[in-house]
Amino acid sequence: MKTVAVLMSLMAFLVAGCAAAPDAGGGAEVAKLAAGIRALGPEVDPEEAARAAEIAYSWSQHLAVEYEITDPPLVHNTKVNMGLRPRGLCWHWAEDMEKRLKQENFRTLEIQRAIATPDFLGIDHSTALVSLPGGTIYDGMVLDPWRNGGELFWSPTLADPRYKWRPQGEVHAEKRRLEVARGMIAVGG
Repeated sequence: MKTVAVLMSLMAFLVAGCAAAPDAGGGAEVAKLAAGIRALGPEVDPEEAARAAEIAYSWSQHLAVEYEITDPPLVHNTKVNMGLRPRGLCWHWAEDMEKRLKQENFRTLEIQRAIATPDFLGIDHSTALVSLPGGTIYDGMVLDPWRNGGELFWSPTLADPRYKWRPQGEVHAEKRRLEVARGMIAVGG
């Protein structure tokens, strides 16, 4: 009986370990992101930069638990698309990160959205980013918890080694124009 209890405890420990949330990032990582955000410009309030960095890390971890992340991003996407997980597509992460950061009503920072249109496989990727008020995404800082399954990736927009970001509104407008053009071609045949 004692052996069964030990095995059950071990099994519970192993299962819990598999479902553990990603690391929220230590104080040093949060401090590095805060320094990166402050470097966006001299007008950035250091307290706002620190708060944005802390929220970006802690909210990434919160969302990973909420979305039930246990797999790499593309596997998780498949589970979401099959109805096996509630949320966790890249645009969910971007939307929820943007919404949370905007609750702070920053004075010296602006939260924006960006999309990387595909070079390969035809899949867009969305992210939230922080920039100066009225600034462009190209002068901002990407905040992307999707690509590493809940562990926050951040980088200056133009230095991101994996994606070429564009403003969300620009990408959506381009897609609408293409949909209209396709509709006109189909109608005019």
